[in-house]
Amino acid sequence: MGTAYGDWLRQQREAAGMTQEQLAEAAIMSRTHIAHIEAGRRVPSKEDARRLDQVLNTRGALIKFRPGHDRRPVVAHFEAALALEQQASVIREFALSFVPGILQTEAYADAVLRDGAFPPLGKEERAKAVATRLDRARILNDPVNPVVWALIDEAVLRRPVGGAAVMAHQISYLVRLVEAERIRVHVVPLGLGGHPLMVSMLSLMWFEDQPPVAYVEALHTGAVHDEPALVERFQATYALVLGDALPQTESLALMRSIAKEYGHYD
Repeated sequence: MGTAYGDWLRQQREAAGMTQEQLAEAAIMSRTHIAHIEAGRRVPSKEDARRLDQVLNTRGALIKFRPGHDRRPVVAHFEAALALEQQASVIREFALSFVPGILQTEAYADAVLRDGAFPPLGKEERAKAVATRLDRARILNDPVNPVVWALIDEAVLRRPVGGAAVMAHQISYLVRLVEAERIRVHVVPLGLGGHPLMVSMLSLMWFEDQPPVAYVEALHTGAVHDEPALVERFQATYALVLGDALPQTESLALMRSIAKEYGHYD
């Protein structure tokens, strides 16, 4: 993702005689986020890159060569959430309609953007959007951070987005991530009936050096919420539904079974 970028950032920081802590303070960022960028585990947001460029006087290079800078930008309402996602130490997702973005395979992401976007995207624009989505998923390259939990409505697994082969591969990918102990997945069974999260998707994020936030998205809209009482309410609702979801062992068994129903499992 950004190993070369991160190495160059470290070189510029050291040439300026600054520690990660000093650069973080000057650029109004966290030291941890600086460390992740230098290690190639995170991509700085446009604003982060601008501040780093300003502090290190790199004449726009940190902005121009930011990984993914020339790809299709995400929709405006997701920009703030994307920047936060790259900095989070804990992410807990609830998926109502689609597999969470950071857990999507390339083929599944392409199908989502092909069938779920309106107005439709052209092939070239869609390819750039898929690449941007896959860039987000690279935060999983770190074997430990961020800690990711996915609470997935069973309807997400049953809806054949992209067709049987795409779904089998997507579900198999989720199973492998769980088996590798990289993420946790809990399925909310259809038999549960109604539940408090069935009105929208939800992403909860925690950080090492700032208060937690919640991101809620619906059709053509989305918002980041940081008001403590509201965030706590979102967290409590998530916990309530998580308590009614299948344990991880049963969730894995169900995902394997559904993948086989699609005719393939790897």
